[in-house]
Amino acid sequence: MAWQTTSGFNVRALPEAFFSRYKHVIGDGLRFHTDDRQQTEIAVAVLVPNRMLGLWRPDSVRVV
Repeated sequence: MAWQTTSGFNVRALPEAFFSRYKHVIGDGLRFHTDDRQQTEIAVAVLVPNRMLGLWRPDSVRVV
């Protein structure tokens, strides 16, 4: 288990697990048939992961 800590495996596994769960919920295909509704579905499908990843990402500040 020490190799996971030294290689950063645990840090990489968090986003992979998130996207796996997200794809399981959203699915591989679009549900709506009209263009307007498909565009809305895609916009929501992109907005949600970006917002959730933004919550995980720390604010970096350069220290001089």
